Amino acid sequence: MDRVILERLGIAAGHPGACARQWISTSGEPLAPFNPATGKTLARVNQATRQDYERVMEEAGEVWKRWRLFPAPKRGEIVREFGDALRHAKDDLGALVTLETGKILAEGRGEVQEMIDIADFAVGLSRQLYGLTMPSERPGHRLYEQWHPLGRVGVITAFNFPVAVWAWNAMLAAVCGDCVVWKPSPRTPLTALAVQHIAHRVLARHGFEGVFSLVAGSVEEIGEPMIGDARLPLISATGSCAMGRRVGEVVGRRLGRTLLELGGNNGVILMDDADPDLALRAIVFGAVGTAGQRCTSIRRLFVQRGVEAAFMERLQRAYAQVRIGDPMAESTLMGPLVGPDAVQEMMNAIETARSQGAELLYGGRRRDDLPGGCFVEPTILRSSPRMPVVRQEVFAPVLHVMTFDTLDEVLDWHNDVPQGLSSSIFTTNLSHAEAFLSARGSDCGIANVNIGTSGAEIGGAFGGEKETGGGRESGSDSWKAYMRRQTVTINSSRDLPLAQGITFELD
Repeated sequence: MDRVILERLGIAAGHPGACARQWISTSGEPLAPFNPATGKTLARVNQATRQDYERVMEEAGEVWKRWRLFPAPKRGEIVREFGDALRHAKDDLGALVTLETGKILAEGRGEVQEMIDIADFAVGLSRQLYGLTMPSERPGHRLYEQWHPLGRVGVITAFNFPVAVWAWNAMLAAVCGDCVVWKPSPRTPLTALAVQHIAHRVLARHGFEGVFSLVAGSVEEIGEPMIGDARLPLISATGSCAMGRRVGEVVGRRLGRTLLELGGNNGVILMDDADPDLALRAIVFGAVGTAGQRCTSIRRLFVQRGVEAAFMERLQRAYAQVRIGDPMAESTLMGPLVGPDAVQEMMNAIETARSQGAELLYGGRRRDDLPGGCFVEPTILRSSPRMPVVRQEVFAPVLHVMTFDTLDEVLDWHNDVPQGLSSSIFTTNLSHAEAFLSARGSDCGIANVNIGTSGAEIGGAFGGEKETGGGRESGSDSWKAYMRRQTVTINSSRDLPLAQGITFELD
């Protein structure tokens, strides 16, 4: 079954890891991505070398000279074709996401649907790259702004959303007139290769091969050269806070731009007036979905004292009903972690929390009865907001539960972490909701009321504050990150008045 899916998506044994105008025969150290649900190798990918990277950059630069002059609505038509191609490949591509990441099949298909949705969004955007016209203080002058393509854009993606995050960047960048050079996660190169095959076929029909390029390779051979390359005016990077610090430092040193999507330590506040049924469903999915490996997964739950006992009893019963197993099975609700190292990091985090005084309420064990060595039980810990471990993101299904008395108290606790991605409050009290959304409320880039912290729609800008990096991807006006703004003044008069009333006369 796995082999059939790979073949239909064009992935052969010993697949090359670089593509620009055409696939490049790479000779780097092979990657052997595996299925975390079984531990079996899916295929081998020959990584790109520094030489391959240089070729990709050169070819992307050449095609950009033509792509930037191609009308934006025409660029949008090509993106629309790519979205249609994704629709035809959705089932196979969604299955490959599941095979490579371990997320359940519904989420694998959902990730491909997210790519399709952002392609549709970008098609409309291609006719809406608006500039402003401002009144000039000088007679006979016109003052306005316009936007131009930025150039070649580097996109570095993480394993947990191996293709959707690329699409958030690439679809918008493409209609803006940029070319995209993609470095996928070494854990999940196969989904990237499959998407590159689809994109390459679409672009080839129009003579624009190389608008989307791919270089799968190591940090040393590809990652570091990318972030230090002044030919890439923008680096969009998704990953850990540590990775983001390195990217920000290197790109900042050359005065380039970064779009960083980093860690999340997302909190949910459950008020005693909340709808408990609604909250329970959202919290379980938010904490357990994708085995807790979303940047928007719920890590911290604050429960008001009046409902703490009853709600925690229901939450533990719900956790006991989470079906763990083969992510390709339609009935499975939680698949494996991405690798044995992720399992060990989760076990270490649980042990650290207990050493700091946390109480284990549910789970906390490996599922050695399941194959592959990457399955775990989702875990609930009763913790304190002052524990150092609560301030750290654990990329696993570990939920810290804390009890609070007042909204003012819990808002302080909620915001007292270095990360600031997503947040939520469950309440039927309008005053509580408005306080959470006010300047004294959530300090995150995403703030929700009566829904969980994950599952953001593509129409709104996605991203967070503080150590989450400050970047924004996907909808709203995020397209501006991929373009350069130009302020223009045109003098149609015979006079030359200066601004601010300055007089400068020659004899």
